[in-house]
Amino acid sequence: MKLGDRLGVDVETASQTFYATLLAHVGCTADAEIGAEIFGTNTATHILPTLFGSRTEMLVAILRTLPDPGSSPVARAAQIARRLPKAAAHNRVHLATVCEVGQMLTRRLGLPTSVQQLFAHITERWDGKGFPGRAKREEIPLPMRITHVARDATLQLTLGGIERAATVVQARAGGAFDPAIAALLADEADELMAPEGDGSAWDLVLNSEPRPRLVLEGESIDRALAAIGDFADLASPYLVGHSAGVAHLAAEAARRRGFPPEEVITVRRSAFVHDVGRVAVPARIWQKPTQLTTDEWERVRLHAYHSERILARSPFLAALTPATFHHERLDGSGYHRGARGPAIEPCSRLLAVADAYHAMTEPRPHRAPRSPEHAASILSDEAGAGRLDGDAVAAVLDAAGHPVPRIERPAGLTEREAEV
Repeated sequence: MKLGDRLGVDVETASQTFYATLLAHVGCTADAEIGAEIFGTNTATHILPTLFGSRTEMLVAILRTLPDPGSSPVARAAQIARRLPKAAAHNRVHLATVCEVGQMLTRRLGLPTSVQQLFAHITERWDGKGFPGRAKREEIPLPMRITHVARDATLQLTLGGIERAATVVQARAGGAFDPAIAALLADEADELMAPEGDGSAWDLVLNSEPRPRLVLEGESIDRALAAIGDFADLASPYLVGHSAGVAHLAAEAARRRGFPPEEVITVRRSAFVHDVGRVAVPARIWQKPTQLTTDEWERVRLHAYHSERILARSPFLAALTPATFHHERLDGSGYHRGARGPAIEPCSRLLAVADAYHAMTEPRPHRAPRSPEHAASILSDEAGAGRLDGDAVAAVLDAAGHPVPRIERPAGLTEREAEV
């Protein structure tokens, strides 16, 4: 936004730039599992810094990334030979996917058509050597040309400070970047990129949004939340459609259980975004067909924590508290809090059951999908053991088309404890 201000852009261009930069990586989960299979976890170290570099820089980065860390020279050579053709084929598909998914998700988030159209240029370059190579120079919209410079400068700043950011951006002027914008960044890097005190970066970003600010209301909120859920589910092909399916099932169960209309809305919206923290877990873990290591399982458990931290940033989203309790269990055996019965509200209990049912009936890398009948049986057993709420189980199974089971209280619980 500082670059735009220095360039003297109009309000519409500033607004488009604001949303384009915020959502520049919105398509990154689209084929994350393929990238994880080819490159492992090395992309941030080698590939991301060269995205706007020369083809030689990119090739060197790929060659460094393909082998497994710590492997012998012979093993590295074999891994490069085996993985390089796949990496080359994947690159064009990945770039096309990023553009398409970016346009799709920005549309569903309720952003103007002018912003959606920018994402057709997310991987273009000033010199015309980008992808798909249909635009160059001023044919690339100004908001996206600003976004390209800001995006790379911020990454280089993180890796090596202001001097590195200015040097790299200037070197790429006339290649990947509009030379005028790159020169402005390089010439005024100290002022443009210096930290702004001890304030919250979150507040600084929100305060820089041009007016009139976009506001979502009614069903447009649900469409945007559903898009956020789909973005998170793209972390693995096994997860696609999970959040939307849980939202439909949980909302129907809430209606059948007699929840007030406003609580039905809360349950549905919470379900849409309950797994947004998945994007903080490496895609290779979601794809692993064998038993997880202790470290990998800890990362999986933390996805619920990451969901909570992401949603807590916004007062509106923070109110969707059921989303952050979907892996808690009444006996305290769940995660990430280890909350027990009285701390878990009815909406959260219902969402936990809907999430468990839907997950069991979906395929996973380590197992085939369970039949609906098998999933229903497991849920009934979990309720009987005091881990899931019996009323919530009955409501979800009813919504899923199963006969409502009779669930006995866990042995040793008083009637009042069972009700809690």
